[in-house]
Amino acid sequence: MLTKKIAILSGFFALLMLAIAGCSKTSTIVVNPGNSITETMSFEKDIVPIFTASCTMSGCHSAGAKSPDLTATNAYKALTDGNYYKANDPDNSVLMMWLTGKKSPVMPIGKGPDEKINAKIYAWIKQGAKNN
Repeated sequence: MLTKKIAILSGFFALLMLAIAGCSKTSTIVVNPGNSITETMSFEKDIVPIFTASCTMSGCHSAGAKSPDLTATNAYKALTDGNYYKANDPDNSVLMMWLTGKKSPVMPIGKGPDEKINAKIYAWIKQGAKNN
């Protein structure tokens, strides 16, 4: 009888360990650090280079790929037409939700939240998301 109890408890413990080991963190939600940026963000000089390096070079958001098209010539129109941001309201902008992990999938894919990228895009949206 004691052997049977030990076997049942061992089995339960093994299942518990497997369940715990199977738990994993799939995304990180970060605080938007863009309030600390006081200089004016330029879409052309500050934001487009981020999209080029992190979004279009991978082929994910290039012309003819997954929307929005974040190539230099199409990014602003694609973001605006697709309602991916709410000017002056980065916390309720879909773009920021993807970048911070509040909406899945976390962008950039495979890299996850990047504080420097998030700060600039957050500040740009907070400053009115101008095409400057």
